Amino acid sequence: MDSLIPCGKDRYISINELMLHLKTYNLYYEGQNLQLRHREEEGEFIVEGLLNISWGLRRPIRLQMQDDNQRIRPPPSSSSWHSGCNLGAHGSVVKPSALPDIQITDVDAMADAEDPESGADVSDLKSQPEETPQLMRTRSDVGVRRRGNLRTPSEQRRIKRHRFSINGHFYNHKTSVFTPAYGSITNVRINSTMTTPQVLKLLLNKFKIENSAEEFALYIVHTSGEKQKLKATDYPLIARILQGPCEQVSKVFLMEKDQVEEVTYDVAQYIKFEMPVLKSFIQKLREEEDREVKKLMHKYTHLRVMIEQRLEEISESPATI
Repeated sequence: MDSLIPCGKDRYISINELMLHLKTYNLYYEGQNLQLRHREEEGEFIVEGLLNISWGLRRPIRLQMQDDNQRIRPPPSSSSWHSGCNLGAHGSVVKPSALPDIQITDVDAMADAEDPESGADVSDLKSQPEETPQLMRTRSDVGVRRRGNLRTPSEQRRIKRHRFSINGHFYNHKTSVFTPAYGSITNVRINSTMTTPQVLKLLLNKFKIENSAEEFALYIVHTSGEKQKLKATDYPLIARILQGPCEQVSKVFLMEKDQVEEVTYDVAQYIKFEMPVLKSFIQKLREEEDREVKKLMHKYTHLRVMIEQRLEEISESPATI
């Protein structure tokens, strides 16, 4: 008997059927890091890999000032921290086992990298491996200011105090609340046993976003306009595999719960029609409705007349003893 894998509340799929979908998925992404792997662990079939998620937020998010788990701690007594290196007992330079992720960025390099007419502090977001997360800010979230050719030493110190990099995306104290560019893509490494709330928390933690995961939801958005909200009991990676790999057909979006309404397939069929076409549909439906009403009225009017005639006949006939 073929084993079953849960894909939602009271919904299951056989391993054989899932493997067919998985084979198609991996053929589509052949040679790319979005291919998925599968394994068995303690008798449980598990699929794992990167899941692309598009930003679909309408309101700003808040970034943390620094990583909660990344602190610069004093070195052991046998060595000292100096200019990013550990010095051994005899003065030899020893590479540290792990460098802190929080880094001060070079102000001049940042000025060269950014548009001289724009104040954007976040680098452009592209589809990248999950090890280098980035967020792209919408232009409406950042004020435009003109830069002079030279900065005074006090201005450079002030900018350094307010700009540094956390896990690859640029953080600015004054612009730490912003909206990611709509439709830009990020990804997270997950597996088929992770539910929607777990994936949401993982994504927010990846970018060190302070907002609660309860504010957001994952939606599968089709090019037809259909929007399907993933329930708390759903497994996003399984849902992505079953939808197929092509993101020109459907994408997984992170959106606010209270800003988006689900759109069924039946409704989505009419979304992209022009207004004159929709009005003609309504007119035809009204005409059809009028015809049905007239048929019913004629039917029951005829029935009423027949009943009235029968009652008259009964009243005029002599009473039988």
